Amino acid sequence: MTLKALSAQPFDLGEPEAAPLGAADRALDAVNKVIVTLSSVALVVASFVLTYSVIVRYFLKISTDWQDEMSVFLIVGAVFMSAAAIQARRGHVAIEAIISFLPPRLDSARQLLVDAASFAFCAYFAWKSFLLLLEAWVEGFHSGSTWGPPLWIPYSLMTAGMVLLSLQLLLQVVRELRRRSRMR
Repeated sequence: MTLKALSAQPFDLGEPEAAPLGAADRALDAVNKVIVTLSSVALVVASFVLTYSVIVRYFLKISTDWQDEMSVFLIVGAVFMSAAAIQARRGHVAIEAIISFLPPRLDSARQLLVDAASFAFCAYFAWKSFLLLLEAWVEGFHSGSTWGPPLWIPYSLMTAGMVLLSLQLLLQVVRELRRRSRMR
């Protein structure tokens, strides 16, 4: 799906592209639906926080040093947490110039390799995010701002989002491998 086609269509949480893998697929789909709703709320809250900040700073001349960081936490959380839901619908940006020239079997192999490589990267990212989260939790790291929220909050959202994305990619790889084994 092209970027233009994605922007022209409303986001649909309908059925994933391929047949479900079973309980894991259904569970992840249910989690994704909840997370997309929560991520949407987080983006709306971030927009209200930033709007409030502009109004309070401009008209009342009151400093709001917490709003930028709060908005970043909300946006980062929404992006990381909703990544698996977007991947389930193959909604991430893809370059389709090459894809359109490939025969279906070669495109299927390309997609499998991309999903496997993406899984390896995301699983590594999830692991490193977890180590960062653990360090922030144990050491009690806080942001350097005057507000100073604990850094385990954004690190936990980043870790959870990457774990969900890794699971989604793993399910897609397994689904494709099962499909290929049935075709033989």
